[in-house]
Formats: sequence, C-alpha cells, structure tokens
Amino acid sequence: MKTDDFLKAEMNRRRFLGEGARNAAGMAAGVVTFHSPLLASAPSERVRVGVIGVRSQGKRLAVDSARLPGVDVVSLCDVDQSILGKAAGEVSQAQKQPPRQVEDYRRLLDDPNIDAVIIATPDHWHALMTVEACLAGKDVYVEKPVAQTIGEGQVMLAAARKHARIVQCGLQQRSGTHFQSAIELVRSGQLGDVRLAKAWSVQQRQPIPARRDQPVPEGVNYDLWQGTAASRPFSESRYHYHWRWSWEYGTGELGNWGVHLLDIARWGLDVELPTRVAATGTPSAGTDSDLTPDTLTVQYSYPQSTIVWEHRLWSRHGIEGRPTGVAFYGDQGTLVVDRSGWKVYDSRETQTADASELRIAHLTNFYDSIRTRQTPACDLRTGHLSSALAHLGNISYRLGREVTFDSAREDFPNDAAANRMLYREYRSPWELPAV
Repeated sequence: MKTDDFLKAEMNRRRFLGEGARNAAGMAAGVVTFHSPLLASAPSERVRVGVIGVRSQGKRLAVDSARLPGVDVVSLCDVDQSILGKAAGEVSQAQKQPPRQVEDYRRLLDDPNIDAVIIATPDHWHALMTVEACLAGKDVYVEKPVAQTIGEGQVMLAAARKHARIVQCGLQQRSGTHFQSAIELVRSGQLGDVRLAKAWSVQQRQPIPARRDQPVPEGVNYDLWQGTAASRPFSESRYHYHWRWSWEYGTGELGNWGVHLLDIARWGLDVELPTRVAATGTPSAGTDSDLTPDTLTVQYSYPQSTIVWEHRLWSRHGIEGRPTGVAFYGDQGTLVVDRSGWKVYDSRETQTADASELRIAHLTNFYDSIRTRQTPACDLRTGHLSSALAHLGNISYRLGREVTFDSAREDFPNDAAANRMLYREYRSPWELPAV
C-alpha cells in the first residue's frame, strides 16, 4: 500500500478507536530513589517500549532505557533511515538484542506487544502521537513541550484521562533531588517573601543555514516528517536541529529551554497559569518571517507574584553568573538553581547543594509509574501547564502586545486574534482525533 493510501486508511480507522544531592538545608523530601520495582521484575513483567524519533534526545532515551533492568526496547521509529540504523546499533549493544526498525510510527502503535512509547520528535508531532498512543492503550513519555499549542495540550489531557494512561513529560529536573530540595527551601520561608522568579537562557546557538530549497536527502521520508504541518520545500534550515526556530515545526527557545526553566519557576512559586503576559523581542537573524525570536523578554503576571523570562541566543554573558538557570528573589535571601546545583545568597547562613542525576532518575520514575499506576514525577497536566507558559509568551510576542488570559478557561477573554492561536490547522488528511 502506498504511504498516502495507508495514511488515509489509518486515519479513517482511528476515528473509530474509541547519587543524591548534598543538601545543606537538609531538605530532600519526595526524593526519587533507584529502589525500583523494575529491578526485581520477572521476565513476564518486563516493560516493552518503542521509541519514536531517535536522532539525539530520543536515541539517548532509547539507550538509557535499554540499559535499565526490566525494560526491553523492542522498536525504534524514524523517518531518516541513516539515523534509524545508527540508533538501532547502539540499542542492540546496550541490551544484546536488536530492536525492530520502522519508518511509520503508526505501525509501532499498532503493535500489541508494546506497552509504552517514548516520543522525541519535533514539537509539531507531540500532540497527535500522544493522543493516538493513548487510544492504542500505550503509556507515554513525551518530550517538552508536550504540544505545539495550548489547545492540543487540552486534547492530550482528555485522552490520557479517558484511557487511564500514564503520561510522563520530559521535564527531568522534576526527578532531580537538588531541584526538589531547592523548591522545598523556597517554599519553606527561609528566603522570606518570594514574589519574583526569573528564568533565562543566554548562549550562542548554531547559526541557521540560509533558507534555500534543496533536494530531499536519500532515505528520508520528508512528507511524513512534515506530517501535520504545512507542506514546504525541503531545506536544511528547517530540518534536524534547526526546526526548533521555525513556527511550522517548533516553538523557539521558549519551547526548547524555556519550558524546563519556567517549570522550575512555576513550581517554586506554587502557581499555575498567569493572568497577563507581555513579551517583547526581535526575530532570529534572517529574512524568513517564519523564524522565532533570538532575543526575548516575557513577563508573566500572577495575582501575588511575577515570573520573568529572558533569552539571548547570540551572547555568552549569562545572568547570575550562569548561562541557564532560575533565581528566586526573597526579601531575606535569593536562591539560584541550575543543573550544576543551587546556592542561597544574601542570607545569614550559606546553603548549597550539588548536582543530582536527572535523566536516568526520570526514566526510572516513568517505568515505576507504569508498574504501580501511580502519578509520575512530571505528569501530563504539569507538563501542559509549563508548556502553556511558553505558548503564552510566544502568542504575546507574535501579536506584538500584552494579552490577558483566563487561567480557569484557558483562553483569552474577548480577544479573537489571540484565541485563534490556541490551536493550529493540521494539513489534510491529518487531524487530531476528538476525545
């Protein structure tokens, strides 16, 4: 069957498918441990997983999963055959048995022997793949942002709830003990009244190649790679790593590093979605209007607190002495945290914590949650809220003005232009299933 025919048939059919951190403050409650049920799993209790998108993060997650006791990586999926073969080789070395290789993710979802899937594709694929995985009875680990729009995230939540699926979002800092202890200290009152958090990413990104039409590389199913997004001629400026800076496929630095760091800011302040958002910035160097901003500042206003985001993708001079991080400003001290640890400043007592392991802890937590059916460290609602902060900042930037947001309804009161950006149009015949 040809790809287009297979796609149409499948879409019609699916419509009917109903080492811990040093903690000077002594606070590490809720720490994820490695005493996992998986470590004692019998062969019949093993988790069989498929991984979709295996170029970089997906390959790391696949190899890490293959090395965990009680987990079998049985299938890998990618539209690029050269990448697929390399990833399969590394997974085979890690678990001593080769995974199946498939080009089309729907064949992976149709496999009844697969218990869970890891989705590490470009952003524009996250929502549809997650929803279809839930419909197929699979648990899901989906990379950030969980969706490309707020509306997609709402549909994902409905699907996960209806089909009782475990969905872990790839915000692995939630499983890091030093992040956990940092949040507990912020909430403990030791910093006094904390009403402001700032998150940032300041680094020099790779230059974006000039936008020019090119032949599709051999072994790449480019039509399937584009999927739900509008059809565009192939260009390396839109492909692989660079898709992040195109509105068609990515969500810019806000959706890249921003979700990770805004999640920590939101967690520490114990807030969900803001009432007002104001963003200002400049687009990445280039002539294409599709490019996301390489300079951006966003203010998220809450009734009792504020979160500020800043990124500069052409600079090496970070904030608070760190290229990426989060700072919590209290009237009795300031805590700065990143993946290297945390430290309290302007306080009577020096308090610090070293870095903790993140990725393996987060994967282990995911597989534990599959076993126990308990809520994972970063469930889908948590991922949706933190992803929504990125989307709100992007919407304000693209509209060129402040927006007012109803956090209960998750829409923009009396703002048709902003509300249209809660969703995106899917390229026919793709569509997000009704749940």
